[in-house]
Amino acid sequence: MTHPDPSTTPGLSAASDPSTTVGSVSASRAASTATATATAAADDRRAVTGKRRIAFAAYLGGADELPGLHTLLRSLVLSDPALCEDVVVLHPGLPDGAFEAARRLHPRLIPRPAEGRDDVFRLDGYDTVVALTPAMVVLGRLGALLRLRMGVAAVPRPGPDGSQDPRGGPDDGLLVIQRQDLGPVPPVAGDVPDDLLVPLDPRDDFRALRLTDDLPVPEGVVVLNFAGVPATRTGLAPAQAARDRFDLDDEAFRAAFLALPGAKHPDLLLHLALPFPGGRRPPIDLVRQLAEIHRGHGRHDRAVALLGEAVAGRPDLPRCHETLGVCLMALSRYEEAETHLLLATASPDFAPRAFGQLARLAWLLGRTEDARGYALAGLETDPTDANCRAWYARTSEPAAAGRKSAGAPPGEQLAHVALFAEGEENAGDKVLPEAVRACFTADTGPDRWHQQHAHLLVDEASLERLNARRAVIVGGGGLFLPDTAPNGNSGWQWNIPDDVLARVTAPLAVFAVGYNVFDGQRYRRERFAASLRALVERSAFFGLRNHGSVARVRELLPESLREKVRYQPCPTTVARHLDPRLAEPAEREDTVLVNCAYDRAGLRFGHDYGHFLAEMASAIRAVSASAEVRYAAHMPADERFVDDLRREHGLTLPVEPLYLLSNDAILDLYRRTRLVIGMRGHAGMIPFGCGTPVISLVSHPKLAYFLADIDRPDWGVSVHERDLGARLAERARAVLADHPAAVADVHDRQRPLWSATRDNLAILRELTGLPDPFADPGAGRAVPGPRSAADRDPAARPRDRA
Repeated sequence: MTHPDPSTTPGLSAASDPSTTVGSVSASRAASTATATATAAADDRRAVTGKRRIAFAAYLGGADELPGLHTLLRSLVLSDPALCEDVVVLHPGLPDGAFEAARRLHPRLIPRPAEGRDDVFRLDGYDTVVALTPAMVVLGRLGALLRLRMGVAAVPRPGPDGSQDPRGGPDDGLLVIQRQDLGPVPPVAGDVPDDLLVPLDPRDDFRALRLTDDLPVPEGVVVLNFAGVPATRTGLAPAQAARDRFDLDDEAFRAAFLALPGAKHPDLLLHLALPFPGGRRPPIDLVRQLAEIHRGHGRHDRAVALLGEAVAGRPDLPRCHETLGVCLMALSRYEEAETHLLLATASPDFAPRAFGQLARLAWLLGRTEDARGYALAGLETDPTDANCRAWYARTSEPAAAGRKSAGAPPGEQLAHVALFAEGEENAGDKVLPEAVRACFTADTGPDRWHQQHAHLLVDEASLERLNARRAVIVGGGGLFLPDTAPNGNSGWQWNIPDDVLARVTAPLAVFAVGYNVFDGQRYRRERFAASLRALVERSAFFGLRNHGSVARVRELLPESLREKVRYQPCPTTVARHLDPRLAEPAEREDTVLVNCAYDRAGLRFGHDYGHFLAEMASAIRAVSASAEVRYAAHMPADERFVDDLRREHGLTLPVEPLYLLSNDAILDLYRRTRLVIGMRGHAGMIPFGCGTPVISLVSHPKLAYFLADIDRPDWGVSVHERDLGARLAERARAVLADHPAAVADVHDRQRPLWSATRDNLAILRELTGLPDPFADPGAGRAVPGPRSAADRDPAARPRDRA
């Protein structure tokens, strides 16, 4: 995949997202039916990640086919309620009002004028198009069709000579079109080249005409097609009954959808549940589900509006009080949040989770003893609760004491605002803060640095501690992310109110921060944009870790502030320049390390996870002939790849649990391997910084942004790439075959990053008044010791997953 220059990728304007309450019918309906903004409200970086965009499409010959469209939409929703893709309705120029009834049935309906059905081959903005017709009803799940990746798929029909021909019904058959396979002049439905045709099982587009004499509908039919059926439909009673199930009025349709068991797509659930029917009290579980959807989309105010009314005077709803408490916490309404979370602890079933949230809330507010007490109460309720156990460990006396600043007077220290990973948290977030500090001082420990976790509320006492330091360094890492520890004060990960930020008097530098919003992720831009403006205005230095982040952040700023945003590479990418111990090893291990990530898996993989897993299995088998392939887990959740690979493809990989290692051990592991194939940003940047060749599995824009910065876009392969396995294996074998040249290329790519970093540090030394830690190459550099017992116990790693 060739990535465009991210600095020229067009951005999205801030979408309005008004708040709503349970009783605000118009706002709820507007929010759930604005199909054009369903995509606009989400970050769209498909050109960078290669993520497939999928749509259903149906052509209407005229207004007389609208009833058929309505039936098709109801069948699509009721037969596959966990699926919600854009539905593009092509039409010959019908008025927009003609689609009002259809919009009530589906939240992502997009009417487009068209000349005919052949326009399904020309749908701009989509990679895979499933072409349907108003004569169809959906009876089964469509996931298998969405996973198709080749050509133009259709059910073979009898041709003129009696042979099977997928093109036998060009205007009324189902088609699954992969637009990348079409030439510069898209074909018409009846003239698809033979080499593009992919036969489908007849059950994927079953003709009702085959069921004359009242034959039953065969089991497993996915789409039932009434094309060519006479208006009388005599002799088709079972087929007609299957269709009649979807001839419902709006209220019956909504009720049928809500009554369905199993998973429902969040967009469908919001669209068909809201507004609640007048005069009825909605089921409390439904209200909580809707609130969780709003919470997942960052609309915590809407979640609070829904739940606040539902739980009023109802202390007997612990699960709802827990969700409400979490959403209030995300709005920084901490006192109210604590009240509702305490109510949730009344139930033994929800008490451990509620106590875990209470521990987090108390910790955010700097109440360490209260946090420890809440964590202990949760463990007394359930000794196996991992979240409470983690909070108890984090807030215990020895751990808390070890994090206190000591040594130099405050005025000689720097304050560092960042994410500080502990325990079995992300290995990259453990290495990164130390790499940032190494840019400024030889001693990266507490003698020279005052640590302020970004998620902790900056209150008056915290502000006083920050202002007492020589300077405040914010970064690095992807702090511009809305849904990791959300707060209502800033809209990103540093929990600082605007009025407190305005009173930071110490020199403030934002250093190597990343814009980490996922492709397809929805978030509220208003609070973030306002806080961002205040931050840029206040900062003496504002550096972002890739040019893609620079471009994205500049889009959210007024013209007068855009030039303040500079490029500052992530310090991990120049690690060997920061620490002489990371020089090229005399000998490398004959290994290749693979890493995958699973947070927000739906945004990463879409419908392509099965394809990704199969292609990775193929690549690993090929690369294993040249080197031992091992798995580098940055956090425990990453190990899902090893489990899935063994279960689905019979491959077992030894696991290197990086989350148990010290920073030195992580860097040494990456320094000594021959190649890293990584999906996490720091599974690419850290080994690159150590001088190790990398190949990025691109599932997030930041990986492509980094490769663009070093002018090596060919070092990345999209997880959605059709030929992922072959491309990955080819690239990996090339690196291993001429490894010295690959290492030399890494060193060469590092030079401009180190040059940019040195230039920026010269500016920052004027702010901090500190000497250049790199002026004397022979000077020793003090680094923290091991962070876990696993570093002193070689038996803790690696381990095989048998």
